[in-house]
Amino acid sequence: MGCFGNLLWFVCGGAASGLSWLLAGCLWCISIIGIPVGLQCFKFAKLSFFPFRKEVNYGGGVGSTLLNIVWLIVSGVWLALEHALFGLLLCVTIIGIPFGLQHFKLAKLALLPFGSEVY
Repeated sequence: MGCFGNLLWFVCGGAASGLSWLLAGCLWCISIIGIPVGLQCFKFAKLSFFPFRKEVNYGGGVGSTLLNIVWLIVSGVWLALEHALFGLLLCVTIIGIPFGLQHFKLAKLALLPFGSEVY
């Protein structure tokens, strides 16, 4: 399902989602203060283009925890709710379950992006 799922995901919205995250990351990286947020946007773009067969490892220290708290307050909750809602809608059908699970993966990353790595 990995290669076919990634191709189908890319055609049905992954390309637009990934490009929007790339644009947001470039805009955030214009200022020095926004570079950490821009790097997280690039992480979302990497996962938004082709989410199948990718793993997210969560970790980090005190700095990552503090940045994740700020991220949650500013935009993380809304992004996570959006992906969770899409995941629930896709899991209604049997065919949509693999795509819904990828949205749940993106929702978890939306809650804790700092200190996590996408492989």
